[in-house]
Amino acid sequence: MSLDLAYSETGSGEPVVIIHGLFGWKRNWATIAKHLGESHRVYTLDMRNHGESPHAPAMTYAQMADDIAQFISSQKIGPCPVIGHSMGGKASMTLALTQAELVQRLLILDIAPVAYSHDYDSYVSAMKQIDLAAISRRSDVQPAIASIAENPSVEAFLMQNLTTDTNGRYRWRINLDAIDHHMSDIMGFPAINSERAYPGPTLFLGGRNSDRIVPQYEAEIHRLFPAATVDFIDGAGHWVHADQPAAVLDRFRLFLA
Repeated sequence: MSLDLAYSETGSGEPVVIIHGLFGWKRNWATIAKHLGESHRVYTLDMRNHGESPHAPAMTYAQMADDIAQFISSQKIGPCPVIGHSMGGKASMTLALTQAELVQRLLILDIAPVAYSHDYDSYVSAMKQIDLAAISRRSDVQPAIASIAENPSVEAFLMQNLTTDTNGRYRWRINLDAIDHHMSDIMGFPAINSERAYPGPTLFLGGRNSDRIVPQYEAEIHRLFPAATVDFIDGAGHWVHADQPAAVLDRFRLFLA
């Protein structure tokens, strides 16, 4: 069953939808959305089990794509450009491949339509093991998160998911159980026949320092997205929009023009 996703909107003009990645939420895109809002009406969504959107035990890409489809249909903004990063990129690709009539053009940040061996189980495990009932300050959580984060940026990215309920008790914003159960789905990608290939304009924009889009994936990219262009942002890793926001914003504007 599709979920009603939480979202933010800003700007005016032609609509565009932005989808965050795993462990993220709509506010990660606030700065880029504000600038892109000078020329577009920008909708940044919270995916199921993330941010302020509802939690649900199921979390496949088909279900995530249906959530996005319901949002686009309910807002009466389709077909529109869809931008997705990482997990959000895979959900956006699934939407374009199964409900192409809703997607006017597609921009995918640092992910390909393939299965990955990257393992985020350590993040989920560490977060689940923290006894939040015993926590009185955010700083009490940081050592455990710092121990599994590769750098301070990843630590801050994971810590953004720590929030409080109406009684002031700490809780995780994300649904760790659902993410844990569906990690293989999230790391994978649905099997889709070439007959369902998305014909619209598509840009795969990777980080030059990332390993998510590599030459051996380009055949699969072009099988499913025959009009795709693949390009890279210098000086960026997997979180391309955080590493090089100005360059990413320039590419967004160029692609959407």
